Amino acid sequence: MIEAAMIWNEPNNKSHWDPEIDPEWSLYADMVIRAGTAIHAINPAVTRVLGGMSPIDPHWVERMRGHGALDAVDVVAVHGFPLDWNLWPINAWPDKIAEIEAVVPDKPVWVTEVGVGSFGAEEVQVFGVNRTAELLVGRVPRIYWYSLFDLPQEWGATTRHREAEGSSYYRHFYMGLIRADATPKPALEEFAKHAGDMGLMQWFHFEDPRLDDAVAWMKRLGVRHLRTGLSWADSFRPNAVDWFDRQMEALADFDVTVTFCFTPEHLGIAPHHSSAVHEPQAFADFCAWMIDRYAPARSAPVARTA
Repeated sequence: MIEAAMIWNEPNNKSHWDPEIDPEWSLYADMVIRAGTAIHAINPAVTRVLGGMSPIDPHWVERMRGHGALDAVDVVAVHGFPLDWNLWPINAWPDKIAEIEAVVPDKPVWVTEVGVGSFGAEEVQVFGVNRTAELLVGRVPRIYWYSLFDLPQEWGATTRHREAEGSSYYRHFYMGLIRADATPKPALEEFAKHAGDMGLMQWFHFEDPRLDDAVAWMKRLGVRHLRTGLSWADSFRPNAVDWFDRQMEALADFDVTVTFCFTPEHLGIAPHHSSAVHEPQAFADFCAWMIDRYAPARSAPVARTA
């Protein structure tokens, strides 16, 4: 079920990790070391992935090496959206991969989020699917297209400045291959041609009503690899374990890369999902608990910590 575990999402992006609290990323690196060690102790077969970086920044990777974080992971991951948010052209993908390979020649590089939205025109997304496949299939071991579903606008997007970002914010609601009203976009048919080589990245919100439809669509498309998340913050909600169990049972037929992220407000140095925490071992304990529950390699259960 779980083949890999990613330690946070986009930790070099202000929307997901607060650089004012942790300007050198030393607190994040400590979390990576603790979580990577904990995951390996529960199941050494689970691939540990450094939180997918966005922007793609070799200097940030070198900083992580300096903090010792790369010793606790097996894969380095990148995210890129060159037709929506990044300041580089889509044809630069091979060069962006090479930049990271140059500073981590000892680890594979995965593309754990790549996407092209339909904000401007749905024809652009069709082009984006096919060109991305041409550039990345066979170039990296794992590719995850973001995403299957459009994010409903009434749900809001997890960004730092929301509507103040202008069109950059509203693009978040057009990244799916299927519209929020459940109708497919033209790019879905094009993605199906590549589904054996490109996986999907799909976040599922707490008790997400789209879960069963997502599973049905992914099986219909022939998707094998899925990246999703298990939220540390959500683990403190009532009925969290029931939801986690349902989600992971529904995804049992896929090779899953699970992302552990989102700070519980009451544990953060600041009360925000992007904050570093007072007790980093608590995050490592959460990761260990999830791996023991959904990808166990030994019989002794792990008790969660507050």
